[in-house]
Amino acid sequence: MRISTNMQDDIKKVLLTEEQIKKRVKEMGEQLSKEYMDKRVILICILKGAAPFFTDLVREMDCQLEFEFMSISSYGNSTKTSGIVRIAKDVDISLTDRHVLIVEDIMDSGLTLKHLTQLLSSRNPASMKIACLLDKKERRECDITPDYCGFEIENEFVVGYGLDFAGYYRNLKYIGVLKESVYSE
Repeated sequence: MRISTNMQDDIKKVLLTEEQIKKRVKEMGEQLSKEYMDKRVILICILKGAAPFFTDLVREMDCQLEFEFMSISSYGNSTKTSGIVRIAKDVDISLTDRHVLIVEDIMDSGLTLKHLTQLLSSRNPASMKIACLLDKKERRECDITPDYCGFEIENEFVVGYGLDFAGYYRNLKYIGVLKESVYSE
C-alpha cells in the first residue's frame, strides 16, 4: 500500500464530479420525497461510507423522516469482500410496521446488503428499500438490486465522497478512480 500525502496524486481519473453528484442527489431526494410523503419512514445510513451521501440526500428530502445508523462491514482494509458480515452498530429503535430505506454508498458484490436486508426483514418493517449512490452491477454475486440508484459504474476501484481505501480518501468532494499502484502489493 503506497498512499501519498497528496490525495490528488493517487487518483487516476475523476469519475463523477462534485457537480454531477449534487445534481443526482437532488433528483433522488425529490423522487424519495414523493415516495415517502405520507409514510412513517426511517432512513438507515450505513456507516461510514454512506455518511456524506446520506447527509446530502436527507437535506434534499421534503417529507417527515427519522435517521438511524448502522455500521456493518465485510471488507476491512481489503479491496474485496471477505464474505463475513460484521455488525458493529445496530439501529436503536424498532422497525416494526415502519417503512425502511437503507442508504448505502455502493453496491458491488451485494453480499453485505443481502445479509443486511435478511436481518432487517426479520424485524417486520412495513416495507424495505435500498438507495445507493453507486452500483457496480458486473460485480454482483447474489440476487439483489437497489431500488434507487445514483449512478451505475464500471468495475473500477473508486474513492471519494465517503468511499475509502484503508480509511483514506473519504473527504474527496468527487468520486475518483484510485491508481492501482496505491492498493496493489
